[in-house]
Amino acid sequence: MAIVAVKDLIEAGVHFGHRASRWNPKMRPYIYGKRNLIHIIDLRETLRGLLRACKYLNQIASQGKTILFVGTKRQAKETIEREAARCGMPYVSERWLGGTLTNFRTIRSRLQRLRELEELESSGQI
Repeated sequence: MAIVAVKDLIEAGVHFGHRASRWNPKMRPYIYGKRNLIHIIDLRETLRGLLRACKYLNQIASQGKTILFVGTKRQAKETIEREAARCGMPYVSERWLGGTLTNFRTIRSRLQRLRELEELESSGQI
């Protein structure tokens, strides 16, 4: 399993966190230090997390389960679409609708209602 090197993470700027004044104390184990009022992320912890995520995703994929790729930032769009297509998995690269996963029953019913309204409109009933 190919994983990125610390050098690659540094070049990508992964080690730059938020302003130290905005931090959450639960993040303490993942913070290496502080420079110019910005927290520096501990890249060793980042690599551990990436390895753990890779192992889990390999396990899920080997079981034939679906993995949803999500990346709504402009700079992630192309990569998300390309990699999801390469894996034959679904993706979201546009705006994420809150509750899509946690409130799916309601979203599904609203989509059904939208279809009904569109049919009524196309038939001229409304």
